[in-house]
Amino acid sequence: MKPESSSSQEPLERTESLSISPEVFEKLYLSPKNAVAGDLRKTFGNPTPVGLVGFVIAVSPLSVELMGWRGATGLSATIGVNYFFGGLLLIIAGILEFFLGNTFPTVVFLGYGSHFLTFGSTFHPFYAAISSYTTDGSQQQTPAFASSFAFYVLFMGVLSFIFLICSLRTNVVFVLIFIAATLGFCLAAGAFWTTAKGMAIGAILLKGTGGAFFVAAMCGWYLLAVIMFATLDLQFLGQLPVGDLSTVIKGRSQMKED
Repeated sequence: MKPESSSSQEPLERTESLSISPEVFEKLYLSPKNAVAGDLRKTFGNPTPVGLVGFVIAVSPLSVELMGWRGATGLSATIGVNYFFGGLLLIIAGILEFFLGNTFPTVVFLGYGSHFLTFGSTFHPFYAAISSYTTDGSQQQTPAFASSFAFYVLFMGVLSFIFLICSLRTNVVFVLIFIAATLGFCLAAGAFWTTAKGMAIGAILLKGTGGAFFVAAMCGWYLLAVIMFATLDLQFLGQLPVGDLSTVIKGRSQMKED
């Protein structure tokens, strides 16, 4: 009986001894490989693509609306998308990343998830964020509202810039997302401030914001596809490149060991 028991345990032991390479780990989790206690990563699924789904579905229509493609305008048509895809999915993914010990994706998903909830509620009439600035209770944006809201999107740009620096240890596609997001938020701040001053360039800057967010969305779609293809181990498609940087730009602890 003992030899049979030992033999049956060998495949299990070999399976448990397998480890993901730093390149593959970074591609699947968008974070440099780190050592954590426990086997939660082997027990539960990967929440990273869930967060990416929320991001791309929320940003894609928003960017198109800002650019005014095919007559798309306003933000009320996709407020629900901001709440449930941009807010809910990103918050859920961020919490799950937290339990897996992936700090960077946790902060990114929770930060952007909170942004989408904030953005959606700001432009929802129920919360009166815009109408409180008007005398007739309409949703017409006043210079005072535009000037005030511009500071919010500006600081979202600062947050995105911090994410950009941190992403230099992940992959090129993720870096491009944060470059586009940082640019988009900064252009949005400029659009709100110039619009508050009655300057025509505000509309141009707003279209530029949409263009920057569109680039971020397209990069997000590519990253989502790559992760899903790699997760299902699809031949050829599972090997699509993302430009791994986790082994190129080493961490301070790795440089000390070298």
